[in-house]
Amino acid sequence: MDKKSLHLMQSFLTCLDILSLNVIFCIACYHFEQQLVKGLFFYYALFMFYLNISWLCTALITGQYSEKNIPFSERLARRSFHTYVYFLLMGFAYLFFSHQAYISRLFTTVVLIGFTMALFFNRFLYALICGYYKRTGDGAEKIVIVGYNEVSKKLATHLENDPVSKHIVGFCESPGNVKELSHYPILGNVTDVVTVCRKYGVTEIYSTIPPRQNPEIIRLINDADFNCIRFKVIPDLNHFIPRFGHIDYLDDDLPVISLRHEPLEDAGSRIKKRIFDIIFSSAVTLLVLSWLFPLIAILIKLSSKGPVFFIQKRAGRNNKVFNVFKFRTLKHESEAQDFRQVSKNDNRVFKVGRFLRKTNLDELPQFLNVLAGQMSVCGPRPHPLPLNDTYKMVVDKFMVRHFLKPGITGWAQVNGLRGETENKWKMTKRIEADLWYLENWSFWLDIKIIFLTIFNMIRGEKNAF
Repeated sequence: MDKKSLHLMQSFLTCLDILSLNVIFCIACYHFEQQLVKGLFFYYALFMFYLNISWLCTALITGQYSEKNIPFSERLARRSFHTYVYFLLMGFAYLFFSHQAYISRLFTTVVLIGFTMALFFNRFLYALICGYYKRTGDGAEKIVIVGYNEVSKKLATHLENDPVSKHIVGFCESPGNVKELSHYPILGNVTDVVTVCRKYGVTEIYSTIPPRQNPEIIRLINDADFNCIRFKVIPDLNHFIPRFGHIDYLDDDLPVISLRHEPLEDAGSRIKKRIFDIIFSSAVTLLVLSWLFPLIAILIKLSSKGPVFFIQKRAGRNNKVFNVFKFRTLKHESEAQDFRQVSKNDNRVFKVGRFLRKTNLDELPQFLNVLAGQMSVCGPRPHPLPLNDTYKMVVDKFMVRHFLKPGITGWAQVNGLRGETENKWKMTKRIEADLWYLENWSFWLDIKIIFLTIFNMIRGEKNAF
């Protein structure tokens, strides 16, 4: 599905859910005005605002409206259920911790039940709309694929997952080049493409045959322009590039293909991320670390002899080495030994240190690294140098993660890929998550990672030890 359609569906569903929540809340206020709400509008308005923020935050954390879930009704329904469960927990937490005696429990029950029914109706309506477009193809761009080869079959499979906005009419290829039954009809030769398009009302042509292989493609491009039909070329780059990268241009006429799309290569994105790092780290330092640092330092001193901080050299952006700060969690004499990852029930970890590691509080001093510009709040976790030396020779693309500043938390960590990496498979999965973050970074992804990190700290993680 194209970006425009995805964003439209994201906006539609988001607005529909928020509108439903607020309409149900207002109807309940109107119905209970005399018995429950009269004279207490401020408290109910505050609760209404909280519910709106809670729904948006939980939807962001679960990825309910993400591009991966929006096009698929079943996946969206599962995510909606998870979001609603978290939403209920946040609603109950507000009533419990705020001690709001003014908010009626009956009123709250009516709103939550009403919102449940509204969500069911919204998903049902969404499924009906998607089903209608899948059956009729109304509103979908009709497509003809030029060429029948591995690239065209892969393209057809991809477009089949987008029946709402794309509808494949068939292939155009010389009969002698088709050696098997095709899933879609062969509508004619390559030379017949424009005629076929006019016959079936096709608005887009995808060519998997490069112009150098068949000079007829050049004529087809001109004919398509003349007949107001979009012509797109799908290059086969698999012979020298394992996956499609990012195309840029020098002087508007010299294409340059990067092996991967890196949003943070854009100077504006890097500035935006750096500003957020400074604001967020400054807030944490002033509001939390100013009083928590001395408390943790005292606990460490009382529990184990040695310094409060543990300083270790790690590799940062562009593989530059820097000193990373942590609260010390190992017995001081153990740190002088050769590097060894901390494992479950490791006897080198003292009691307070185990608590700090379990809650990630040992990482708090790294906000100082962020303020110094050596790290970011979100990014690939920096590894000790011996760990880098061990795995960079055996894990493919291992060093690509160093294109970014390392982070206090990251996409790998919030997906459970943290802790000891005692084998190649675990490290490979972590690297895959780091590379996904590198290629898909956005400001909102960083916000999501921060929320998930806080949620995991409260819930507890089995790999934190």
